[in-house]
Amino acid sequence: MNIKNTQASYGIITILLHWVMAIIIIGLFFLGEYMVDLDYYDQWYHAAPWWHKSIGILVFALLLIRVGWKLSNPTLVPVANSQLWEVKIAKLVHIIFYILLFIICISGYFISTAKNVGIEIFGLFELPAVMELSENKADIVGEIHEISTHILVIVFLLHGIAALKHHFINKDNTLIRMLKP
Repeated sequence: MNIKNTQASYGIITILLHWVMAIIIIGLFFLGEYMVDLDYYDQWYHAAPWWHKSIGILVFALLLIRVGWKLSNPTLVPVANSQLWEVKIAKLVHIIFYILLFIICISGYFISTAKNVGIEIFGLFELPAVMELSENKADIVGEIHEISTHILVIVFLLHGIAALKHHFINKDNTLIRMLKP
């Protein structure tokens, strides 16, 4: 079992980062959608944002690790019979994923610290605020966060459909490479 990527297959670290982040991000999306409709008297009114923020910071840390890991590993050679347009779109989609995740994490941080109050991370430490935002700016950052997450979900669904297309229609090992090293 390879720890690092080769030109033919992903290593276990890449595979784990991919699936762990995918599961966490899906969970955060649903938690975020759920918590925005809570009223003050709901038992999750304070707990849901606390978890969302803490796990969101974890995603940002994993994202930084993932980018560093990606830069320090070889790029896989496309599977046999890949069309040039498919390879280009796959690269573009991955770039879009990274850009959206950075936007989502950074905007989430600024929403959470808009009142110049740090973010408590799992009750272990506090990530300090860097500036206070006016209510108008906080609303704009909130819109950026929400729109970016919805775009991410659309891109995520297209990514999943493409992986299934490769597996069931093209019958290549694109999906298999992300399932086992």
